[in-house]
Amino acid sequence: MADKTGKPWMAAGETDDPNAVIETFEAAAAITKGSPVYLSADDKVSPSPGGDDAIGVALKTVVQGQPCPVLIRGRVKVTAAGAIARGKAVCSAGNNKVTQLVDQPVNEAGSATYTIFYNRKLGTALESASADGDLIFIYVDK
Repeated sequence: MADKTGKPWMAAGETDDPNAVIETFEAAAAITKGSPVYLSADDKVSPSPGGDDAIGVALKTVVQGQPCPVLIRGRVKVTAAGAIARGKAVCSAGNNKVTQLVDQPVNEAGSATYTIFYNRKLGTALESASADGDLIFIYVDK
């Protein structure tokens, strides 16, 4: 695990973005600071199990029923679930981490059907991660 941000004093789930947009939701389950979260009910968030429509990153560790501040736009430090290339889209990976969002090949000339998950993108990696547990900044821009 390496901190790729150049700001080792910051923990996952912290932002240095003065223009970050933060919304508060009720926690539908226990949430760890730095975890991608998704809307699990109206105005309630839960930690992302990975591969869902995460809306942002929790900025505080909370228990069920507490208010949870969520960064929904801006720069935030997160934990990578593996290698991520700088500038690539990221999505939730489960276990309070993010992973590189894989591009889906499209066969325009054939008869194949496919699903495009436009809402899976959580943001863009601002640094490259080389291993599980690396800390990087992402820009959340749903």
